[in-house]
Amino acid sequence: MSISVRSFAKINLGLGIGALRGDGFHELRTVYQTIALHDVIRVSVGRGSGIEIRCEDSRVPKDRSNTCYRIVGLAMVALKARGRVVVEIEKRLPVQGGLGGASGNAVAALLALELALKKKLPGPERLRIAAETGSDVPLFLVGGTVLGVGHGEEVYPVPDLPAIPCVVATPDIGVSTPKAFADWDLLIGPQGLKRGFSQTAIDTAEAVPARSKLTLHPASDRMGEFGRVLGAWLGGLSQSKHRQDKLKTGRALSGVPVSKGRGRAETPLLDLVRTGIENDFERVVFPKYPELREVKRVLERAGAVYASLSGSGSATYGLFASRAAAEKAAARLRKDGIPATATTTLTRLRYWKKIFD
Repeated sequence: MSISVRSFAKINLGLGIGALRGDGFHELRTVYQTIALHDVIRVSVGRGSGIEIRCEDSRVPKDRSNTCYRIVGLAMVALKARGRVVVEIEKRLPVQGGLGGASGNAVAALLALELALKKKLPGPERLRIAAETGSDVPLFLVGGTVLGVGHGEEVYPVPDLPAIPCVVATPDIGVSTPKAFADWDLLIGPQGLKRGFSQTAIDTAEAVPARSKLTLHPASDRMGEFGRVLGAWLGGLSQSKHRQDKLKTGRALSGVPVSKGRGRAETPLLDLVRTGIENDFERVVFPKYPELREVKRVLERAGAVYASLSGSGSATYGLFASRAAAEKAAARLRKDGIPATATTTLTRLRYWKKIFD
């Protein structure tokens, strides 16, 4: 029996890159947001042993480097299960697009495997296995609007943004995430003065021993600033959610219908925009791929409330006030030869409902 589940994508609402850590990862701060674009994962368990990955897209690895392969192997051990597992990946999302396709595939494969085996892992064990599989993987065990810290693997659910119309442009460009991180390290190194960093930050970086530069890095100041901005926005989002819940409860008790007027989606999003939050990867990816910067400009000119690179790219998205405006912007990009789709963000409730629907 084959179990099919949807594997949704994510975008990053801002992404701050910190210093390189002792474990080889960079410290990160980001807000993940799941969206309705998705792949489809099918899992079946039969007699025998081993794991087989099937996918018609030649860019998707079929060996142990595949995230589905890794997570299934870990889960089979944790579940003390036996059998031959076949994972079929129907690829609709771009490969190396910055939308978390491979990470979402891994979680979808895990959920389908549990259904196929009629066994379920405890929540903490799921998260442990997901984090071991990849940095972006745990967010897909939460869904909706999610705070990501550490190197992205430490995730916390935050009050959901309401569903927002979204355009995702997927130029046929493969951006290497490791290379983007390496370019970032060069950007904020001793030559950072030429690229907009203060002399004080550079003098500090040059004055400390080389080993200490893993922590006393010019990026540390930026991470602190990013964290403060993000914290202020999340605090406001939580208070706004609390006020909305009280308003709804009061109206329900008084028999007054709850209004569905505009502004529910726009207000928290505009609050985010006003913080000046941005994706640090744009500083190193846009100079190398100016066509991606132009895609962002097209989205902004088309009326996007907020536009950004997702992850290290190449997917670039815009959030819009209406579905009509999103459709118009997507059509404009397609006319220019850029693949683009109008979709929507997914709240946590809709995310979990649609995975198995």
